[in-house]
Amino acid sequence: MFQEMSVTGTPAFLRARRSGTPEHHRTCSLSTGPPRGVLHVVGTSLKAILNRSAPPSSKFFSVKCTSNVQYSISPPPQETSHLSPIPLNGNSVLLIRMSRASQFENDSKLSVRYYGENKEVLGKAVLHLTAVEISLDVDADRDGVVEKNNPNKGSWKWGPNGHGAILLVNCDSERSYGKKPDTEQNYVSRVSDLKDMSVMVLRTKGPAKLPEGYKLTMHISQGDAESVRVFRSGSAEAVNNSLHKLFYNYFVKDYPLVLSSEVLSQEVPYLGGVAEMTLYVEGLRFPDKDFNGLISINLSLLEPISAGLPETPIFTDRVVFRVAPWIMTPNTLEPVEVFVCSTSDNNQFLKGMRNLVGKSGYKLKICHEYVNRGDRWMQDELEFGYIDSPHHRFPVVLDSPRDGLLLDFPYNELLGPDFGYVTRVAQRKDVSSLDSFGNLEVSPPVTLNGKNYPLGRIIIGVAFPTATKGRNMTKVVQDFLWAQKVQEPIALFSDWLVVGHVDEFMTFVPAPDRKRFRLLLASPDSGYKLFRGLQKNGHGQAKLFEGLRDEEPITVDDILNDESLQSENNYVQSCIDWNRDVLKRELGLEDEDIIDLPILFKLVEEEEKEYRAVAYYPDMVNMIVLGRNLGIPKPFGPKVNGRCALEAEMCSLMEGLGLKCTFIDDFASYHKLLGEVHCGSNVRREPFDFKWWNLEM
Repeated sequence: MFQEMSVTGTPAFLRARRSGTPEHHRTCSLSTGPPRGVLHVVGTSLKAILNRSAPPSSKFFSVKCTSNVQYSISPPPQETSHLSPIPLNGNSVLLIRMSRASQFENDSKLSVRYYGENKEVLGKAVLHLTAVEISLDVDADRDGVVEKNNPNKGSWKWGPNGHGAILLVNCDSERSYGKKPDTEQNYVSRVSDLKDMSVMVLRTKGPAKLPEGYKLTMHISQGDAESVRVFRSGSAEAVNNSLHKLFYNYFVKDYPLVLSSEVLSQEVPYLGGVAEMTLYVEGLRFPDKDFNGLISINLSLLEPISAGLPETPIFTDRVVFRVAPWIMTPNTLEPVEVFVCSTSDNNQFLKGMRNLVGKSGYKLKICHEYVNRGDRWMQDELEFGYIDSPHHRFPVVLDSPRDGLLLDFPYNELLGPDFGYVTRVAQRKDVSSLDSFGNLEVSPPVTLNGKNYPLGRIIIGVAFPTATKGRNMTKVVQDFLWAQKVQEPIALFSDWLVVGHVDEFMTFVPAPDRKRFRLLLASPDSGYKLFRGLQKNGHGQAKLFEGLRDEEPITVDDILNDESLQSENNYVQSCIDWNRDVLKRELGLEDEDIIDLPILFKLVEEEEKEYRAVAYYPDMVNMIVLGRNLGIPKPFGPKVNGRCALEAEMCSLMEGLGLKCTFIDDFASYHKLLGEVHCGSNVRREPFDFKWWNLEM
């Protein structure tokens, strides 16, 4: 039944809009010809410009509608009887809204009568209205549940009070044969693959079918299509069949591809009645220099105009995802697995590692020689990290462009179900020793000038800023690290070393006080201080390297009398001090947060008479941290009363923090090859408890 509404009040839908609720307006044409069918989306309003469709000489109008239709007139007319026609102004606009979905097509109606100067009827425009509810929904509040029509679903905001859905890069592999990352196949290989994707739900409510010619279309931009795919669940016509539900949750053929780089737009079925269609959104690539991580997916309702002409969109709903970043794990997080290589000459090293890992209570995984092909530098080939979302998380290995003989290990041995893989490919001419991941570390959480870094900060080594030539970490890797945003990188000067890795002069260990960690730095000054103390106490003839095969022992006196060695270590100390100042500034550290370790270096001549440094004796800072247990290169220092003075000093410094030192003999199999315990091992650790999306940016 028609009702004639008062135009002097403010309808509820306008009050809501004025209070801040988003409102979609769509201009709708009126015609005094035959009645026109209009499809209306609940939550939006139709805007009819009354003067545009009025017959010539029209001066007044009136409006009638059925009970499910509300309208308002702008500008509001002066107070008048609801039975009297309303003066028609040149800018009179009718705003129409329906409060609930229709049960049947054209079950609601609105009419506008136009009158002349003497109130005679000049024409009548009639709209037959069908209302539908449509929403494309995601987990915009990040609680693991896809809520209905969150007003913030179309944008992203960082922080604990932020909003926006999260997408994982589907970089693991569910395949049982022909292993490759799931991102490289445009189909769902197993139903277990769906947990790596984000759920998106298309919710609709309305009549059994849309009016003739109307359709729903999902679409993405060409740019976003490189970063995302969308699948939908099951056969639309069988969603109410419980037996079918059982089977489409098993057979992957029931997850058809909706959107991809080849399909930017596709019609999706309107199911009728009250219905939900589950879709699965798959991330394809990580944030990088050319991709900020944000992806938009759109759903449009298209209206037919005439046969042979394109449909036009009358409503679009949009959702936004941010791709989860790759996150590194610092030494202060709990270990899960320790990885080392077995080679023909490292039995002594493996014995020490088995002992350390066994008493620490973690898993030890040994990469045998038929896999590593003699490449022992497990740290340099890969870096462990993870990706996280409210619905799922899993470890992801970053494969270095170094590509030594271990190059196949991360892909062949680690990639698998719930273990992802990512790499950055560089031109071989651009790759240097600084691209090995002993040159990639991350700090524990820190606060700097009031800004929190709850996931720590990535640390890389590069050439000195004023150097006209030198080695740097390749640009594609640096760009990738910076683009993750959540662990803002710090660049240190490491090119003064022959190998050039930051792990040769620094590491972090857990601590019970202050910032909950200490920064350990190699310090030639501390080394000379220790040796001078030994000399002063009558131990100048104590020898380093005593008992080592093929190694000439040297006394403390000889070291202290070597002026050239002293000069070289003065240079090394200046390089480390430059980095010390950078770390203090960029991590908010004080001197009390830093422990200097007694380590000496020596310079060796390279090409073009360039000199770079290597450790003089096993570099104790290049350690493995397993909870409270430290695996430290055995330094073979001078013995005093039967005990190595360097080991004694190290234990004294660490045991004050509640840490236990285990010294591992890596002299022949690692130190002589310019590496140590950390270089030859790697640790996968538990993720942070902190959720990256809660960062304040």
